[in-house]
Amino acid sequence: MAKAPALEAPKVVMQTGFQKFCATFAKNWQLHLMILLPFAYLVVFHYFPMYGLQIGLRDYSARGGIWNSEWVGLGQFSKFFSYYRWSNLIWNTLALSLYAILAGFPIPIVLALVIHVNTYKGLKKIAQNVSYIPHFISVVILVGILNTVLNPISGMLGAISQLTGSGYMSDIRGSKTAFRHLYVWSGIWQSMGWSTIIYVSALSAVSEELHEAAKLDGASRLRRVWSVDLPTILPTVAIMLIMRFGSVMSVGYQKAYLMQNSMNIEVSEIISTYVYKQGLGKNNMSYGSAVGLMNSVVNTTMVVVVNWITNRLTDNEMGLF
Repeated sequence: MAKAPALEAPKVVMQTGFQKFCATFAKNWQLHLMILLPFAYLVVFHYFPMYGLQIGLRDYSARGGIWNSEWVGLGQFSKFFSYYRWSNLIWNTLALSLYAILAGFPIPIVLALVIHVNTYKGLKKIAQNVSYIPHFISVVILVGILNTVLNPISGMLGAISQLTGSGYMSDIRGSKTAFRHLYVWSGIWQSMGWSTIIYVSALSAVSEELHEAAKLDGASRLRRVWSVDLPTILPTVAIMLIMRFGSVMSVGYQKAYLMQNSMNIEVSEIISTYVYKQGLGKNNMSYGSAVGLMNSVVNTTMVVVVNWITNRLTDNEMGLF
């Protein structure tokens, strides 16, 4: 009796990386189509402008354009570090940014935990909506509110001072000591509600089974917050902290510039306001671009350093990369 021919094992066709990409793209083309616009936005408004970074390495003139302007290398950077107040600019920027991180970063986390613990849905929605509203106030209006409230003559603070018989008080808006406190805490009030959104979303993913198990062990609600809720959102907290340190030197110029006056200029002059004044005010684009580029390099370095520290402390579990 003749033997049946042995069946051959199917041949495994090895796909290249490009072929795998094409197969995945064809399978999920709808998802790729959805991210096309965000991707185009990143390319046009974030990557393509990097072409202009070379302005900081040239003596830029509008007539000559970027390529026809004289190449000066690190000359603009040397000019900044020869400026007699360069260390004061860096210190003012770091002081504002680190103060905002230390004082403002934990507050949205605590507020999100308070909102999450609240069992009254109506009260929870009211608290969320009320805390979100300041985020939609523009910086100009916020500084206008501060000026109106803190005016020692016609403002609310001045009216209270006169009613209590203290007479006219000094103008706190010109105080060097008060500037950083006003800048940071007004920013915390404006952004703390909006910053809770990501933490509230992370807390919604906490398993109820963990809470039930903790209840059986006799854990109080505060203990469950500390042992169940907080550890669940720690990876999110770590990522947000890394990203926050990535902008440690990028304190926005708008608010500082609007709050700035001749009396507090010593502490209110930061790198971003200096770049604005030099680049646009004095039409020194190359110098302003060089200082801005230095800022970006420092911010990138901070992201790498803080991410490395986070990885070392958490055994590579909570780092951004």
